[in-house]
Amino acid sequence: MSDENNQYPSDERREAMDAGAQQPHRYHHHRHHRRHRGWKIFWWIVGVLVLVALFFAGVAWHNLKTTTNDMYNSAGITKSRNAAKILDEKKPVSILLLGTDTGALGRDYKGRTDTMMIMTLNPQKKTTTIVSLPRDMKVNLPDYPEDSPAKINAAYAFSGVKESIKTVQQHFNIPIDYYVLVNMGGMEKAINQVGGVDVKSPLTFDYEGANFQKGKTYHLNGSNALKFSRMRYDDPQGDYGRQQRQRIVIMALLKKSVSYKTVLNRSFLKSVSNSSQTDLTFNDMLKLAQNYRGTNAKIVQDHAQGRGQNEDGQAFEVVPTSEQQRITNLLQNSLKN
Repeated sequence: MSDENNQYPSDERREAMDAGAQQPHRYHHHRHHRRHRGWKIFWWIVGVLVLVALFFAGVAWHNLKTTTNDMYNSAGITKSRNAAKILDEKKPVSILLLGTDTGALGRDYKGRTDTMMIMTLNPQKKTTTIVSLPRDMKVNLPDYPEDSPAKINAAYAFSGVKESIKTVQQHFNIPIDYYVLVNMGGMEKAINQVGGVDVKSPLTFDYEGANFQKGKTYHLNGSNALKFSRMRYDDPQGDYGRQQRQRIVIMALLKKSVSYKTVLNRSFLKSVSNSSQTDLTFNDMLKLAQNYRGTNAKIVQDHAQGRGQNEDGQAFEVVPTSEQQRITNLLQNSLKN
């Protein structure tokens, strides 16, 4: 019987078939081994890259914390409420903004607080409220009764941020959770770091070579933003008009800077660290950036209105009790959930 008709192959044929069957099996085994080794190399490279990334992230985080630590300075007073808990619970928070007339234009003395604003951030109502106080407001200084009455901007000259906070809390009966102090040089650098700010001029005026037209919107660098906010004597509203322009600039800056992108930007923080101080820690800043960004959806701006009065050769702005109470009510309501 021939091989073609034999259902059982010969010994030679069986060996050839076995050899042929084994060859693909050996090839598959080697290919699987190489693939397994390739994945091991891949994951090893990924692991190394992750470790490198974590290392540099840790260095960057350390540098950021170091930079913000340079800005940190305790207010030196016992807070009227637990400010850290307020941030943890994402409740409305208050911040006293102080601007000194130093750090630019060749001024390097301590100075007074040329700008004083009370700002509240309410994440539930998605509202920011910002109230300007007259720099010449007639007040009694809590720790310096013998030097009272005095102008409110003198509180900083007497005893720094501590006396400024005490004076504001005493006259407006509201808690101040945190403060931020920036001199003019720091404001200029901060505005430059965020790429400038957009402002709409409420009046037409010229100041130090810059021209502004009423109703026109301008993109300003730090230097021109200072010019926009510093002019006082040619404003029909005097210092109140200047306060309005200061609020415009500050709100424009806040819109661009209160974000993770800026809080985690070391060059931004480093640019202002030498000309700013605050009792907000780095973690506090992160919480504000994360949980309070929506508060700029609605912005309420106001100011405490006074009337001029001369006393013993000093020009004061006297804010009536009724006006102080109006501002108190506004701020207290802005701190309600």
